[in-house]
Amino acid sequence: MLRNRLMLAAAAVALASVFSVPALADDAAGQSPWQIRARAIYVVPDESAKITVIGGDVSVDDAVVPEVDVTYFLDNNWSLELIAATTEHNVKHTPTGIDLGSVWLLPPTLTAQYHFDVDGPIRPYVGAGINYTIFYNVDDPAGFDIKYENRFGWALQAGVDIPFGDQGYFFNLDVKKLFLSTNVNINSGFIKASVDLNPWIVGAGVGLRL
Repeated sequence: MLRNRLMLAAAAVALASVFSVPALADDAAGQSPWQIRARAIYVVPDESAKITVIGGDVSVDDAVVPEVDVTYFLDNNWSLELIAATTEHNVKHTPTGIDLGSVWLLPPTLTAQYHFDVDGPIRPYVGAGINYTIFYNVDDPAGFDIKYENRFGWALQAGVDIPFGDQGYFFNLDVKKLFLSTNVNINSGFIKASVDLNPWIVGAGVGLRL
């Protein structure tokens, strides 16, 4: 699909920026180990499903929401980042177009990141980690009782911080791929589905090294 090609291209650009610059040691002595960011993120599910009884697939819509994260630097290069955002998605069965209501997702994600030392102020990074997705506020359409199973998943990440001013502020661009799946029971298990959501998440925002 076109949107998936666009997400792959964005990830490739971010990764290219990481590996296309020379390393240069950077003395970060005196800096606080804490950093915060606020982003606007575009969440694009790369969904697929295996459904009993009725077969077919599902369609899950995109979302644009705010995201916040807190980062703790273990040293100049390695850090841990906790990411928090919540999104609402409308779900339909395909190809019938049957409305399966909506559900909110809360996938807190913890990543270990490596920040590259480069020649200049730009600071690219890559990361990988784990998330736990919580499904809540399910809005069932008439005639359906839908239950989603909370599950652990994985995350990959690439991005860049671009400082501005002299007070520790910076711009941030970030691309993540979350590997999220859930088991869905409809009407007490009469219909069951194994659903992969696997969203691409593209974000832009600002941050502050405290």
